[in-house]
Amino acid sequence: MSDALRERALRLLARRDHTRMELSRKLAAAADCPARLVALLDALEASGLLSDERYAAARVTARGARVGDARLAYELRSRGVAGELVAAVLAAGDDELTRARRVWQRKFGRQPAGLDDPVQRGRQVRFLAGRGFSDETIRRVLRGDLEDD
Repeated sequence: MSDALRERALRLLARRDHTRMELSRKLAAAADCPARLVALLDALEASGLLSDERYAAARVTARGARVGDARLAYELRSRGVAGELVAAVLAAGDDELTRARRVWQRKFGRQPAGLDDPVQRGRQVRFLAGRGFSDETIRRVLRGDLEDD
């Protein structure tokens, strides 16, 4: 059974990186005892095939261009990545203001047109907030701040 469990784990990891918690959840039904599952996960981590760090970095790279730090942090924590690892990975990536500015420009264009219109401004604020950008970042993008402090 442990060979079949290991094969299933390797198939899952071949498709994409998983966190330890995700892989544990997916393999729990196939494991005959929890101790063997823990041992398998430990062995996969020791061999470098399973890495929360690598998963977090890949997730931030893949999703960071479209969403803010709050959304990224939520997604990583909900998949079992430790808080300090989340903070380290987010700090290593592009800053949130730059990413928010790019997202805003793709959606609304180059100039902050219509910001004196409360309906248009509200639409833009809700769009960026829905993507997980912080209030301060949203204010700076809509004000047109070009420098990072």
